[in-house]
Amino acid sequence: MAVSPHSARVDELIRRLDQATAARDDASRCRAVKQVLVDIVASGEQFLDPPYLAPAPDRYARRLIHRAPGNRYTVLAMVWAPGQGTPLHDHAGTWCVECVYRGRIRVTSFSAHGGDPERDLVRFEKETVVMAGVGEAGALIPPFEYHMIENPDADAAVTIHVYGGEMTFCHVFEPEAGGGYRRKYRELTYTPA
Repeated sequence: MAVSPHSARVDELIRRLDQATAARDDASRCRAVKQVLVDIVASGEQFLDPPYLAPAPDRYARRLIHRAPGNRYTVLAMVWAPGQGTPLHDHAGTWCVECVYRGRIRVTSFSAHGGDPERDLVRFEKETVVMAGVGEAGALIPPFEYHMIENPDADAAVTIHVYGGEMTFCHVFEPEAGGGYRRKYRELTYTPA
């Protein structure tokens, strides 16, 4: 188990997430995790150490804060420099709740049409665009998981993500010259703090 940084607020976060992730189904789990994140982050107390808040120069930073025993869930801090974001991607079947810790992010959700995303070319339709600020949280519960996250502002943004396990890979969807998107496997790594 990795827990860092160490503070009373992080200890409280982990204790409450342990309880929240014990719910029976993903929808209940995500509602409970979302409430924990909103409560902790909206308090205004800064509990992440500076190394966890530093942007990475070439892409958004993914920093592990906690891995629960039995790989029940993980907590990550993600740091988004101005203009950084993800490609259109899924969570490979893993539920997730994210909450803005600092700054703002734009989350664009999509629906897939025209085939099986696992093997066919598909097209995506934009469903929603949400601008989220500090203390605002959202959840992804597969199969509704196609999205992009971006930092549209001139200052860095930080989000806290709780995943239903350890997300070591996802699928990104790359546009094809003739139209549509093709799914590609992408391994995910952590950024050192």
